[in-house]
Amino acid sequence: MYITGRLALLVAAGIVPVVLFGAALDPWIVAGGWILLSAAVAVADALLAASPRALRVAREIPARARRDEAVRTEVILRNTGTRRIHGRMRDAWQPTAGAPLGRIRIDIPGGESRRITVPLHPRRRGQLVSEFVVVRSGGPFGVAGRQASIGARGALRVLPPFRSRRHLPSRLARLRELDGSTSVQLRGRGTEFDSLREYVRGDDVRSIDWRATARAGTTMLRTWRPERDRHIVIVIDTGRTSATRVGDGVRLDAAMEATLLLSALAARAGDHVHLVMMDRVTRARVSGVDGNALVPALVDAMAAVDPQLIDTDWSSVAALVRRLPVRPALVVLLTAQDDPAASRAFLAALPSWTARSRVLVGAATDHDTSAGAADAAEGLIDAESAYLEAARARAGSDAARVADAVARAGAVSLAADAESLPPLIADHYLALKLRGLL
Repeated sequence: MYITGRLALLVAAGIVPVVLFGAALDPWIVAGGWILLSAAVAVADALLAASPRALRVAREIPARARRDEAVRTEVILRNTGTRRIHGRMRDAWQPTAGAPLGRIRIDIPGGESRRITVPLHPRRRGQLVSEFVVVRSGGPFGVAGRQASIGARGALRVLPPFRSRRHLPSRLARLRELDGSTSVQLRGRGTEFDSLREYVRGDDVRSIDWRATARAGTTMLRTWRPERDRHIVIVIDTGRTSATRVGDGVRLDAAMEATLLLSALAARAGDHVHLVMMDRVTRARVSGVDGNALVPALVDAMAAVDPQLIDTDWSSVAALVRRLPVRPALVVLLTAQDDPAASRAFLAALPSWTARSRVLVGAATDHDTSAGAADAAEGLIDAESAYLEAARARAGSDAARVADAVARAGAVSLAADAESLPPLIADHYLALKLRGLL
């Protein structure tokens, strides 16, 4: 049973009989009688309301949706009773699903069904669940009614948003130029033999194939393309440093965006991508998936992974990469590079990768020094701003020390904000392709 605001108005209206009959009768008796009458009306209203237990609930929910994108779900209510049910309904999604806060009006005659649209706007990755639907059936007076929670489990898997997708067309265009498949680029770059074609004035004479020239009777030229079928291993650190706030999200979200952009680009280039998300245990792993199925497999594996407030065991991560059945041409490590003390284990494990492969270490940062520098230039800095500026300078100095240690170990270090890191890593991959180093 539930009551509405009308019951409060009904009780408040008792001031009228108290004023009218208070002189002839005891005012407390009049007030008490009015309250009892109001309670009797509320109970009668609830008894006259149709039972919401007569409803049967079914759902239509998409299997997957991207974070921060609107998705439409539907709840189907079927009235198995003979009485009309009118009232309100609320779908009990968790707050991060972005369901409407207000209750939805329903009016379902006996034996009929109604389809209720419940829009969602998920704000968190992972599995979002609604275990039940709450239905309120109002009485004829609108003072009270019946309420019931009807079990009907619904689940929605929310995937990473992949906002860095907007950088993909420009990088694919550069990749096509590297392959020599555009009208602008006459000769593919790289060291892997592609095909033979006739010599054109201006071509590099060192690429003339004299045997093919003798067979064809005209000067033939070898063309080259960037190497294909290379293996790229991406390792995402899911330890405590991945929970650091960077931009509008956390460092783990930025690492996922960088992974998706690089993977989509590498798949188009004919390379193979392997993903490991790990701290002390493996949180997600994708291997042996190529082509158009790669990005869907990656986002599905990433969806349920959250930062863990524990230190990453880098020796275990290195051992897992060594156990892979492939020899990676490029290892991309997405982790933090901002504290020399916390990076000791990572730096100790780094030579085991650089001895076998090219290594790229990427980190999302949130060090904005422009505001503090502007205030200092205008003489507006106070004590609090001075401490903040000193903290920024110290963080920048620590990050530079870690980057130098990474470079001495034979790896390449890249650090940028969450928006700039994915295209920066993709550009580094294309540069390796261009120079024939991958």
